[in-house]
Amino acid sequence: MQKNATPEGESPSRLIDGRIAELGDWRGETLAHVRALIKEADPDVVEEWKWRGVPVWSDRGIICTGETYKSVVKLTFAKGASLPDPAGLFNSSLEGNTRRAIDIPQGASLDVEAFKALVRAAVDLNRTKKAR
Repeated sequence: MQKNATPEGESPSRLIDGRIAELGDWRGETLAHVRALIKEADPDVVEEWKWRGVPVWSDRGIICTGETYKSVVKLTFAKGASLPDPAGLFNSSLEGNTRRAIDIPQGASLDVEAFKALVRAAVDLNRTKKAR
């Protein structure tokens, strides 16, 4: 896994580690869980830290971002509207033509296999678009 340096001098992976620790609650646990699933689904994923503190996972383009709010962890897929979602994981940002998001509130479970399939589909889409 590549780690790009940030202007702050810290690797994005360390900054994401710090965010998870800083949260210290269910949001940190959820962010750590989805991060692990993303890495399982795409061992070549690149972790980035953008827009003043947003974890981003990329592979030839953005796969998704991981934002934390008071009541949800939001995973926004950059090209989500173009991805198959047979399990219906997308439950937010449904009105746009490009992005789709998954809002995970406290106590919610995530269909692990469906999520990893969504990540792999996002990677495949990025690779297809870059190959053209």
